[in-house]
Amino acid sequence: MLRAALIQTTSIPDVSKNFASLKSMIGKAKSGGASLILTPEVSNILGANKKKMFDTLKSESEDPFLFSSRNLAAKYGIWLLLGSLALKLRTSHRMKRDFFVNRSFLISPNGIILARYDKIHMFDVKLLSGVEFNESKIYKNGVVGVVIKLPNFNLGLSICYDLRFPKLYKELAEKGAEILCIPSAFTQQTGYLHWEILLRARAIENRSFVLAPAQCGDHGNGRSSWGHSLAIDFFGNILVDAGSAPGVNFVDLDVTSLRKTRKYSL
Repeated sequence: MLRAALIQTTSIPDVSKNFASLKSMIGKAKSGGASLILTPEVSNILGANKKKMFDTLKSESEDPFLFSSRNLAAKYGIWLLLGSLALKLRTSHRMKRDFFVNRSFLISPNGIILARYDKIHMFDVKLLSGVEFNESKIYKNGVVGVVIKLPNFNLGLSICYDLRFPKLYKELAEKGAEILCIPSAFTQQTGYLHWEILLRARAIENRSFVLAPAQCGDHGNGRSSWGHSLAIDFFGNILVDAGSAPGVNFVDLDVTSLRKTRKYSL
């Protein structure tokens, strides 16, 4: 059995406060016996405008949030999936504007970054409420999915809006992913309508566990998130629903059972 912990948090424009909150929750997750701990999308900052992001964020090599997270993983001897960090992307002089990147990190129990994944699908939408999101104006998208094959389980990485593109998850499963990681910051409106049903569909379609740590609550600057971090088994059953408040939620995954089930047709 693999004990995982889904961290649900409410990130704000203050990076230092966000890390302090995350550090406490990671400590609780370790105390609860989790060997794999997952955080939501943009764990380091949310609710900030572009100027605040540009003034605050660092590149990957200079980012203190990432550096401190690596130290925590090594201190506790855990697998840590930072659902994603918003980071400054160093650009060439030929590019006419500065970009950020929305990047997941899998950190090993000795603090080494084993894998990175940049969000492929940008959240460019206009909601029924009239609110618009245009991630492609500030983020540079990734181009390829990532599967990490570890001794006891295989992870497939994705982020939030990727959830709406089933082809990506089919490719991850075909490459050996057994646990689909979908850290997110779904809006209140889209979360209410589609969050659970899409996550359960991805689990069923690909005969995979789904772990989806999520942002919740009000982040400032008119941004709020649905919450309801979910853990789902390969039959689409909900194993954990974190509700709408910050916290740490545990789930035990029987990866051996999944492997046995994959040998048969449904």
